[in-house]
Amino acid sequence: MPIDPLYARYPFFEGARDAVREADISPAALIAEDAPAVERGTERVERALMEGSVVAEEPRRWDTREELLSYPIARILVSLIETPAAVEKYATAEAATARERFEADFATDDGLQSGGRTRASREAVLREFDLADAVRPDRQERTGGGQRGRSGGRGTRAGSGGREPSHYWIDLGPYLDLADAQWSSRWRLVNREVAAGAVRITTEDLSRILEAAVERRVANGLPFEVRGTDGGDAIAEALSGAVADLRALLNDTDPGRQTVDAVVPALFPPCMKTLVRRARGDEALSADAEFSLISFLVAFGMDAADVTTLLDVGGDAKERVETRVEYLADSGGTQYPPPSCATMKAYGDCVDPDERCETISHPLAYYTDAVREAGDVRDWRETAGES
Repeated sequence: MPIDPLYARYPFFEGARDAVREADISPAALIAEDAPAVERGTERVERALMEGSVVAEEPRRWDTREELLSYPIARILVSLIETPAAVEKYATAEAATARERFEADFATDDGLQSGGRTRASREAVLREFDLADAVRPDRQERTGGGQRGRSGGRGTRAGSGGREPSHYWIDLGPYLDLADAQWSSRWRLVNREVAAGAVRITTEDLSRILEAAVERRVANGLPFEVRGTDGGDAIAEALSGAVADLRALLNDTDPGRQTVDAVVPALFPPCMKTLVRRARGDEALSADAEFSLISFLVAFGMDAADVTTLLDVGGDAKERVETRVEYLADSGGTQYPPPSCATMKAYGDCVDPDERCETISHPLAYYTDAVREAGDVRDWRETAGES
């Protein structure tokens, strides 16, 4: 029985789960035979932790079946990591990727394509999350000299045809359930237009709400018990190497050291100096190298503007770096510590180690020691500001 290509794009859909069950495909069997879906599932989690995305680095390498089956494998891996942060970051990445795909599908919704459905309509996605009756387009927006009226009551469902509206009404219950006031102050009800038990939102707001629905569904049931279940110990053993590598991405830090806030590129460890030089020379860094460098820079407070200025990047590279900085940093500081020296060696990015490298185990420890030893230093950002 062929697998609907739509489910490869959205493996968290109820229909995707049914398709796997009906095909009688056992994740345990796939893992035992080290099937391609296992490699893709591992990549799925790794990119979720490092990139905030689950899109394959080489999409054409994987067929529809492998892409779909990588999802249950990824859930097993996340469960075996046994770290709450793994669940949070994985679910966030799946949801962010889904949102990008939703928006692309909605913008080019033209029905069916040969070989199966490859795009999802907005109406179908709303049905998937039981929101079809709760979300309605605002079809009385201001047009010409006309006055927009409130259409918060029952009316035409979203995605039912006609010109795409720029605003929607969503019932108050689902809005309160899925929207988070911590996203920004505009999500608070006091800052929204509310009428007839519904809240007026933009098309972009609706995408954010659907993203939250995906994140909740993906996180639901994670982590689950693998070890101690029927065949679970064998699964855990077979995936132990991949799990150790993935766990290192979350726990790879030297907790005995404290970093500093000053940015002094001349005192960076040799590995980071080399990566900065390569980035400034317009060299495309590998995903591992770029993650190592940016997580290092974010760790002592550099924001997106600081990082892109230091690396002297523009165009698509600038946008990519800004996105990664936003993903790696939040108001509380870095979410992911930069890799340790051991991991840098494994990546092949440990270059020209000096005497200080022999006494430390982490690039941040190197930098902290170097700044403290130097004493009175001048922050690079002051110099950049003067320039």
